[in-house]
Order: sequence, then C-alpha cells, then structure tokens
Amino acid sequence: MGCDGGTIPKRHELVKGPKKVEKVDKNAELAAKWKYCALSQEKLRRPIVACDVGRLYNKDAIIEYLLDKTAERPNAEAVTHIRGIRDIKELNLTDNPEWEGEGRTTKGDRYEDVHCGMFICPVVGLEMNGKHRFYYLQTCGCVFSDRALKEIKTDICHKCGDTFKNEDLIVLNGTKEEMDKLREKMEERRAKAKTKKSKKSKAAAALPAPSEAKDDAQSPQVDGTDCSLQNGDESSQSAAAGSSSSSQGTSSTSSATKRSVQKMTEKSEVFKSLFTTHSSAKRTKAQTSNWVTHTPYHF
Repeated sequence: MGCDGGTIPKRHELVKGPKKVEKVDKNAELAAKWKYCALSQEKLRRPIVACDVGRLYNKDAIIEYLLDKTAERPNAEAVTHIRGIRDIKELNLTDNPEWEGEGRTTKGDRYEDVHCGMFICPVVGLEMNGKHRFYYLQTCGCVFSDRALKEIKTDICHKCGDTFKNEDLIVLNGTKEEMDKLREKMEERRAKAKTKKSKKSKAAAALPAPSEAKDDAQSPQVDGTDCSLQNGDESSQSAAAGSSSSSQGTSSTSSATKRSVQKMTEKSEVFKSLFTTHSSAKRTKAQTSNWVTHTPYHF
C-alpha cells in the first residue's frame, strides 16, 4: 500500500497514540513567580509588597485594585483575600550587585544567566530566584533565606534589629500546601480580631453614662444621711443640715448667675452700663459715630 508518488507511510503516521502531556517550563514558571507581579503580570519594581499568603506584588498595582475592584484584571483571583492596605507588607529587600538590570543589551556574545535574581539574602548572599526558600517578616518586612534562618538562630532581625517570633515568618511563593496553611492562619487571625472588637464594643456599651455614674455616687450619701437621722445621731444631723444648707447655697448662686444683670436691683446703673445688654449699648446705626484711623501714609 502506497501513497501518491510511491511513498510508503510508517506506522506512527497512520496510528495516533495518546497525546503527550504538556509540561510547563520550570524557568518560565520561576520567572513568572519571582520576577513578575502576581496581579498585573508586570515586572516587579520597587516598592514591592507581599500578602499574608506569600505572593509578590507591585504596590501601585495593589493600590489601583483597592481603589477600583470592579475593573477587569488578568489575575484578579490572586488578590481576593486582600481587603485593605493593612493586609499587605512592604518588603525590605537587598539588591543583588551582579544584577545589571533590564536595560542591558543581549547580543549573544556572552552567557546569559536566566536564574540571576534582582535581590539576594543579606546574610548568606543567596539569590532570590526560586531555587531557594525565602521568608519575610511581618513585623519589619525584611527578607531572608531559609538557610540564613537555620544557620543563625536568633529572635532578632539580622538587618534592622527588630525582635520577631516564628509566627511572623511567611514563606514567599511556597507550595500549594504551604499557601493553604497560611490562608488558614490568616482566617484565624482575622476571626480573633473580630472577637476582640466585639468584646470591646460590648464593654463600652456596658459602661454607665456619666450622669448615671454621678447619680449612683450620690445615692449612697443620701441613704447614709437617712439612716443617721433615724438613729438619732446629732453629729450626723448637723452634717446633713450643713450639706442641705450648702446645697441650697449652691442652688441660689446658680440661680443668681442665671439671672440677667439688668434685672438686678442691687446693682447700679453705672455697673449695668458696662454690659452690652444695657439700653445705652442698643443704638441705631445713625447714632453710632464713625471712627476714622489715619496712618502716616496719608500725610
């Protein structure tokens, strides 16, 4: 059996086998995670931030997302857990001295290291390119490699000197299982914060008003005077009388202060004319004199 032109087909040309599974290039996958923003798919540039799950973003892309969440974006599912600016942390990264930047010309006359990272670990010098595990601290935002944290075990940040705990370490671009664990911790942390806020609001609502507190503070004094009067204690009776007289004095003074000065018969007209409520102060516009001030510039 032959085809046109006398060619003889082979078996693999006639029999179709199962399709090969397409594999993702590891270099491209690492570059997408460690060199590009997880939201806008643009190249990472300072300032760079990270979320509680460990993804890397450009800060301006996150701000644009928070300002307008209805706009269409290429990878909006990666930021559904970000509710505000408090859910991200700006990273304190260390530049790689061997990184020449994106502006270099590639002529093909030298070896191009595709795994060269923009940032390195400040302790051991490992490049942040996806081959090594890196963590960032939620307290200060400094980034270190896993090897540096294992070799130099301490509770103080190697770069800025702030104290931290093991709970503050967040792995960057971890595996799916690690990201699921980080998401669970994030939800637990948010639930605890909600319970604390609810407890504070309930405690604030349970506190009495200032007027009620004053009434409660004054009520036991009245009960004490009543009991002392019933027992016939002369000293308590005199104290109660003194308190009643003082209360009457204060009420009289308060009522006196509330009265108008012009209605006080014991005050003289000269004293009353000092206030704006006096009849002499109520003049028409025609009766008032116009004051003219001269400056040296007029002469």
